[in-house]
Amino acid sequence: MTRRSAVPPPVTAVLDASSAWLPARLSAVEELLREQVSGHGELLAADAGSTLAAGGKRLRPLLVLLCAGPEGGPDALRAAAAIELVHMATLVHDDILDAAPLRRGSPTVVAASGRERAIGTGDLLFSRAFAILAAAGDARSIELLAEASVALARGELAQRQDAFDTGVSEQRYLDRCRLKTATLFRCAVLLGHDDGALAEFGDAIGLAFQLLDDVLDVAGPAERTGKARGTDLLDGTVTLPLIVAIEREPALASTDLRRLDPGAAEVLCDRIAGTGALDDVRARALEIAAAAKAGLAGAALEPEQRRLLDLVADGVVQRYS
Repeated sequence: MTRRSAVPPPVTAVLDASSAWLPARLSAVEELLREQVSGHGELLAADAGSTLAAGGKRLRPLLVLLCAGPEGGPDALRAAAAIELVHMATLVHDDILDAAPLRRGSPTVVAASGRERAIGTGDLLFSRAFAILAAAGDARSIELLAEASVALARGELAQRQDAFDTGVSEQRYLDRCRLKTATLFRCAVLLGHDDGALAEFGDAIGLAFQLLDDVLDVAGPAERTGKARGTDLLDGTVTLPLIVAIEREPALASTDLRRLDPGAAEVLCDRIAGTGALDDVRARALEIAAAAKAGLAGAALEPEQRRLLDLVADGVVQRYS
């Protein structure tokens, strides 16, 4: 059984509200993940294992399992493990690009083992995601996950192109969020159950999740978010809190993000918060989540599935509240 202390909100709330099948399925996914990151050479296994051990919300596999329901079977377990492996791979590769020292409060693979081993670790995680689906001949899931992976790459490229540009538009930011974050949430629900209303739900909560994540990057604190306050700003990533803050305080547009150090990033975070931008973006995330819940009315779901998906939508925008 999955240890509750190892599973952070909002997943804990969903597990506590569910019947026995869901915690048991999530534990089975965790075991699959452990199997997939072991036995590929001592160094890669160690780095992949540390990435897995660092934990995470497991929201994407949770969505696969919830949408598949109690009768989802082995295919749902494999799909849930596969999508988490892809997510883990993208985090390892993102940390390489950002030279990030911490992830979830622990040293990143690139910080602990160097760039070459981190690249290999991310590649291993990607390959195992598709291997677990290919072994079962699950062509539909492979296609869905491949399409989502391409979208992730496009989103990362767009973010790199926009780096340090304080003139980035809100629409450009939202397009990036849909590619980099919402697409994997959409993929998760479709891996569980092919339903158009569920696909829209996945899009919406993925977008709401990213908006709240960007609020937390500015608001902190590090002991709750697992990374330094203003990490995105230090990377040159312009997010919605800064875009909204610039609308309210145009002088912020002249900030040279390339010259930020951690202390200056803290000061900029305080200035962004002082404009009221964080409350604005948080309110938008709440509105998106509420609309996502309303949209579930058109999905073919059992009452427990609907109730638990409502809890997921609530949880993605109520972290650290």
